[in-house]
Amino acid sequence: MASKYNTVTGMMSGTSLDGMDLVLCRFYKNKTRWQYQILHAVTLEYPAAWKKKLREAATLPAKEFLLLHNEYGRYTGDAVNRFLNDTGLRAGLVASHGHTIFHQPGNQLTFQLGAGAAIAAQCGITTVSDFRTADVALGGQGAPLVPVGDELLFNNYKFCLNLGGFSNISNQQNGRRIACDLSPVNLVVNILAMRAGYEYDNNGVMGSRGSIHTALVDQLNSLDFYAMPAPKSLGREWVETCFMPVLDQYDIPREDLIRSVYEHIAFQISRYINSFDTGEVLVTGGGAFNTFLVDLIRQKSRSVLVIPGEQLVKFKEALVFAFLGLLRYRKEINCLASVTGATRNSSSGTIHMA
Repeated sequence: MASKYNTVTGMMSGTSLDGMDLVLCRFYKNKTRWQYQILHAVTLEYPAAWKKKLREAATLPAKEFLLLHNEYGRYTGDAVNRFLNDTGLRAGLVASHGHTIFHQPGNQLTFQLGAGAAIAAQCGITTVSDFRTADVALGGQGAPLVPVGDELLFNNYKFCLNLGGFSNISNQQNGRRIACDLSPVNLVVNILAMRAGYEYDNNGVMGSRGSIHTALVDQLNSLDFYAMPAPKSLGREWVETCFMPVLDQYDIPREDLIRSVYEHIAFQISRYINSFDTGEVLVTGGGAFNTFLVDLIRQKSRSVLVIPGEQLVKFKEALVFAFLGLLRYRKEINCLASVTGATRNSSSGTIHMA
């Protein structure tokens, strides 16, 4: 495989709409082990107009939705061009996760906005996109996909925990990688913070001022999802139809709502971690900067939480999707049935030649 394709731009847009992460990485194999180098990374905040478009995308009629799919692809391609021009470097490949609009694997449905063909046409670089649909077609959850990167790039840790719009975790069990979503995190906390006039709860300060409402925490912990065995995954639809209606039943101060949600998140994460032998937990994602939440998880967990440098905290998911794009281009497995519940492993993603 031509070496130029080992330099990849990865793109990730989280459900919490905190921005588009772009990372330029170089991958190489040292004997049998993959290594990576992050050459450049940025988060591009969405303008208000794009935040509105992405929030409302799920309600659009079919034609308008497809037009937005192409428009967001062109927007992504332009972002890649600006990103690479700033570095003076080139990428042989673009790997775009896109922005998740629908995720209903039980209905054989998952959709990530941002047409790969439009990205490739706009930036002139071969693009891999649409990483989830093949796994869903094979009966899998289509998520989480990052555990392949955990297995091949970060397997010196017992657990890899991501605190993004949702929390998800992966680890080894009986010689195979397993993973699942654990709870909503920033997606819900940001909603509650915005109701109080803030974009997010900086360092967990709002929640730290609140009190735990035990009845609310108990009701959240009793939601059906938490009794389901892995593999399992969460989507925006579940938050809107199952999680938020519980919160809306309680007429309590906003700080108490957020504090109770933090208690719920920390309980669900630590419950999973504590069900295995102890070891180091690599913690990444925007929620890793929420010192109050991380301290809560630490207090409840028997394992040691490790917060890496800021660059890896912020860009690990974009880095891994860059890696998944490379694996797909090389026709190697990038989606594990042991993680998603699919009928077999697969090399997932659609390649759009520039």
